[in-house]
Amino acid sequence: MDVSEPASISSGIAARYATAIFGIAKENSQLEALEGSIADLSAALDDSADLRDLIASPIYTRADQGQAMGAVAARMDLIPVMQNALGVMAAKRRLFVLPHVLRKLREMIAAEKGEVTAEVISAVELSPEQRSQLAETLTARIGSDVKIKSTVDEGLIGGLVVKVGSKMIDTSIRAKLNSLQNAMKEVG
Repeated sequence: MDVSEPASISSGIAARYATAIFGIAKENSQLEALEGSIADLSAALDDSADLRDLIASPIYTRADQGQAMGAVAARMDLIPVMQNALGVMAAKRRLFVLPHVLRKLREMIAAEKGEVTAEVISAVELSPEQRSQLAETLTARIGSDVKIKSTVDEGLIGGLVVKVGSKMIDTSIRAKLNSLQNAMKEVG
């Protein structure tokens, strides 16, 4: 069995749901509200292990998942298209793809706005000024608005790893040390 198959199936399912949600929200001029719903739902998934278990565990029935997600959606005041999609996903036992759907929706909204997301990994948390400067530099270089998604990896020692689309710029000290180590092996 090909191990990429389940991931491919999940991303295919997620893409169909995301396309439908995005299309309806765009048709109803609710992309900004959709963006807010996506942020709220993503934060809830990040913060709640119980919610992550609910969407991933097969022990909950369709009805249980539907009721729970309906209550969560109503409590969070998600836009109607998102509430309806969550109900359909629960009824079809597809809630496990929700994180993929949210990621795909973010990508679609960013593309609609002409934005590009740069994944930035740094050894220490970037200050707001550093994030702003980096976004300006990348915007000038790429030609599109750039949103920064940053994470911290202390193993980098210093510097940054910036990924924009298929391009990666690695200025980390760890990468430089690895390069130096490889050069030393070639000499010796």
